[in-house]
Amino acid sequence: MSTPFSVTLPSGEIWIPAFVTAIDDEKCIGCGRCFKVCPRGVMELVGLTEDGERIAVDMDDDDDDGEYEKKVMTLAHQELCIGCTACSKICPKKCYSHAQASL
Repeated sequence: MSTPFSVTLPSGEIWIPAFVTAIDDEKCIGCGRCFKVCPRGVMELVGLTEDGERIAVDMDDDDDDGEYEKKVMTLAHQELCIGCTACSKICPKKCYSHAQASL
């Protein structure tokens, strides 16, 4: 049986981080709140085409040329997640899935 990874805080309280595992493209509205709150640069905004293909979004280009149906967040650097769950706490559409790590 595996033991969940945990941290003992200075207060003595035990905290078990929950690391981001997925973002639901169907629910995501690409608002960017999670991107702004993430201290580690885990997410990236991408365009989602009609066929479900992810394409780069030029953040400096205000002209939406119709290459994609909508913008969504993606896990660009999942390995940088520290398990704080700030992304899911601020997400208005509850797009995030998290999981605990085991030792």
